[in-house]
Amino acid sequence: MLLQKALTSTARIATRSQFRSPLTSFSRLSSTMAAPKLRDPSLFKQNVCYVNGEWIPAKSGKTFEVHDPATEQLIGTCPEFTAEDTRLAISHAETAFESFRHKTGRERSKLLRKWYDLVVENADDLATLITWENGKPTADAKGEVTYAANFFEWFSEEAPRIYGDTIPSSIPGNRVITIKEPVGVCGLITPWNFPAAMITRKIGPALAVGCSVVVKAPGETPFTPLALAELAHRAGVPPGVVNVITASENTPQVGEELTTNPTVRKISFTGSTPVGKLLMKQCSTTLKKLSLELGGNAPFIVFDDADVDLAVAGAIASKFRSSGQTCVCANRIFVQKGVYDEFAQKFAAKVREFKVGNGFESGITHGPLIHHRAISKVEEHVRDAEEKGAKVLLGGHKLPDLGPNFYQPTVISGMKVDMAMASEETFGPVAGLFPFETEEEVVKIANNTTVGLAGYFFSRDLERVHRVAEHLEVGMVGVNTGLISDPASPFGGVKESGFGREGSLYGIGEYQVTKMVTYGGMGKKLQS
Repeated sequence: MLLQKALTSTARIATRSQFRSPLTSFSRLSSTMAAPKLRDPSLFKQNVCYVNGEWIPAKSGKTFEVHDPATEQLIGTCPEFTAEDTRLAISHAETAFESFRHKTGRERSKLLRKWYDLVVENADDLATLITWENGKPTADAKGEVTYAANFFEWFSEEAPRIYGDTIPSSIPGNRVITIKEPVGVCGLITPWNFPAAMITRKIGPALAVGCSVVVKAPGETPFTPLALAELAHRAGVPPGVVNVITASENTPQVGEELTTNPTVRKISFTGSTPVGKLLMKQCSTTLKKLSLELGGNAPFIVFDDADVDLAVAGAIASKFRSSGQTCVCANRIFVQKGVYDEFAQKFAAKVREFKVGNGFESGITHGPLIHHRAISKVEEHVRDAEEKGAKVLLGGHKLPDLGPNFYQPTVISGMKVDMAMASEETFGPVAGLFPFETEEEVVKIANNTTVGLAGYFFSRDLERVHRVAEHLEVGMVGVNTGLISDPASPFGGVKESGFGREGSLYGIGEYQVTKMVTYGGMGKKLQS
């Protein structure tokens, strides 16, 4: 009741038209919007994949269509690779690995640095492709390109600094050393929500240590990965070291080929937990090295002693980045009762400032969701919360005037643990606010999930900061910040959010094996 009074005294609760009205004229134009122009049109690759340094179609000649999620207009077509096409790419990667693994760390560093420079030089075109096929606003797309490029820069600096160890032996006369070696051909399977950054975060460490890769680009957003492949070619990456393939309908058979082919020694996958489990099962036939970055259900906790304005800013950044379509976005926002009303009022006021529309339009803060299935899940979560007693403070509806993939940024109060949003990842622009009373209570609820990727909390109590950070069952914790992604930081989860780490000094080890060498008869006296 207090919350309702606070909200109505400051601003009228948003209706569906509040999100539509500033965009009505644009929404009428969006369906006939001209295709965006690239400064370098050769970065837009249609009907070909990058294999062994060449651009080739699928052997069958089949292609699939890629559509703009904002307008549903056709962007272009890409090859529908099969298991046979994938085997060819793997074979070329195997051949390339035998020579590439012997390049020095400094040589590999220079290749990655050149690739980084080219990504930076072509940042505007890459951002255009990301907005076109993913839908995120141009500003967000440019931010992703910078983030993606930074992984090449980071791992270019790691490449010359790969060290083994000298280990004191327990046997007199023996000397023990370890050597870090590249694992071999790697299969990299990436998602659509960060079509540039998820690829560079995997390719960077793989190339830094001397591996070759076969990248399965996401069917929803294949043109950004293909543009990155073109830049790899220009950077002088040897043929066969980087291969980028596409598929839509044939994705299951391509994935199975990557996971079961004995030549592939490592799989790195970012995506849903169910698909990760399937890939892990398939990999068991050849016992591949695995990195899995899977689904999340991130808790975002605001304690009474938090800086509320800072917490609101953090929640906005964490929850609504890419319209909520990130694996580490806040999925459950817990607010202690002492600041619940204040936080909800300020949070809703900030969300009310958003502008939804086509990502190419000036001033747009949030674009469409990726497809109708995403819209359906968001709608289900909102209606489920309403039916179980929650209150929609802002939004809560589709935006058909803009297109079938648009949804209002939504704030819901009075959330309870029996609601779908408490246990399922929404992956959309919906923020549910859960009240809580005690630290022990909220940590228990936050941990009551099968996944554990990221978690966030805001507090000015130093003892509480350490205590809560240590008790949250997640792989990454943000304290007084809603943004935790950084090439220098290890990215990954626990429980059913997967295992392995990407980025940072730890990420490079995911693409290496440790070989031990023992020298005997080394303890003899000096010869006289």
